[in-house]
Amino acid sequence: MALGLAVLIHGFGHAEVRIDFDTLRAELEQRFDADRAAVIDELEVLLDQISAVEPRERAERVNAFFNRRIRYVEDDQLWGQSDYWASPVETIGHGAGDCEDFAIAKYLVLREAGIDNRQLRLIYVRARMGGASRAHMVLGYYPDPESEPLILDSLVRLVAPAGQRPDLTPVFSFNSEGLWVGGQSRPADRATDRLSRWRDVLNRTQAEGIRLSAPPDSSDTSTRQSE
Repeated sequence: MALGLAVLIHGFGHAEVRIDFDTLRAELEQRFDADRAAVIDELEVLLDQISAVEPRERAERVNAFFNRRIRYVEDDQLWGQSDYWASPVETIGHGAGDCEDFAIAKYLVLREAGIDNRQLRLIYVRARMGGASRAHMVLGYYPDPESEPLILDSLVRLVAPAGQRPDLTPVFSFNSEGLWVGGQSRPADRATDRLSRWRDVLNRTQAEGIRLSAPPDSSDTSTRQSE
């Protein structure tokens, strides 16, 4: 599931993620049922519990946390529109979300859990489900940047290597650093549209208590070649 060309997403680059749990709780209590703030308490406890375990176990436990506590609901049912990317506050507040919402929440929480940005990508795929092919998004965890990713899926509990998921065909992948599109010299139009949604949701998370900040020695370039 390797994807070749990397194009930098301007504005975030090598941003580090820090979660302000007090702000998250205040946002949930103000905008949603106050009882949903208990999920933030559980999340904070989980992050403390996994701080000393191996990165793969951190990925598996964060994946299980969201798959247990969030119901899978399509955007048209939840938001009344065909494609809305929710922030983690919105996903936890509703207790529901679709594939993008699961992947976004897992990605940001795993960054807070100390997983390096190079080891995580949101992967847009074509998934074979019930004999049909449909758009889907998963989170890939790479034990090292050059390795085959493990797939964290909102619809499948098992965390398995990409090679064991022949039902998924990757189209492009991205994180806060860049976009990877295999064999193309520029992002496809659909990828560009989705990245505008990605930038929007990252901007919204900033005010909700999940903050991205660039390390002091970060540098910014427009494109680079990878893999």
